[in-house]
Amino acid sequence: MAKEIDGYVKLQIPAGKANPAPPVGPALGQRGINIMDFCKSFNEKTKEEESGMPIPVTITVFKDKSFTFETKTPPASYLLKKALNAKRGSPLPGRESRGTISIADIKKIAEKKMVDLNANDMDAAVKILSGTARSMGIDVADRSVKADIDFTKVAPAPKEEQAGEGDQQADSVDQKDAEGKGKESDQKETKPAEGEKKADGKKA
Repeated sequence: MAKEIDGYVKLQIPAGKANPAPPVGPALGQRGINIMDFCKSFNEKTKEEESGMPIPVTITVFKDKSFTFETKTPPASYLLKKALNAKRGSPLPGRESRGTISIADIKKIAEKKMVDLNANDMDAAVKILSGTARSMGIDVADRSVKADIDFTKVAPAPKEEQAGEGDQQADSVDQKDAEGKGKESDQKETKPAEGEKKADGKKA
C-alpha cells in the first residue's frame, strides 16, 4: 500500500552543503522530518557536483514523517552567469548588457538542463535558454544561417560579352542618328526645289 503524502517542500541548497541552519532546518523541522537524515542523504547525492552549486530539491513528506527527495539541475540563470563569469544579471535588461554568450555555450547548458526543460529537442531548449539570457541582460550571438543559394559561386558574365552588348547598343544609336540626319538633309534639299518652282512660275 502506497504511503499517504502529507505535503511537499521545495528548497534550493548548495551541493554538498546541506545543514540544519536556515532554510533547511526550519522548513523540515515544522514537518517533523529528521533533519540530519536529510542533510546526510542530500550531501551524499550531490557530492559529485561542483561544491556550492545551487541545487533545487523537492522533498516529498509522508504522513508517517518519512520522506523522499528529488534533485534537479542548477537554475539556468546560475549556469548562464557562470558561463560569463558574471556575479549577477543586468538590472536593466535590453538597455544594459552583461556580455555576450555564444550559441555553443548555450548548447552546453541546454545539454545539462534538458531533463528539466519543457523542450522536445535541442533547438527548442536553445530558444528557451536564449530567452532566459536576454531577460538577464545577456546578449546571445546569432546563429550562422546558410543561404539557399551561394552567390559567390555564380560566375559573372564575361567582360567580352558585356562589351559586345555595349557595342550593339552603340551601333543601334549610331544607326538611329544616321537615319535622323539623312531625313533632315532630304528635307533641306526639297525646300529649295519648291522655291525654284515658284520662281519658274513667275517668269512664265
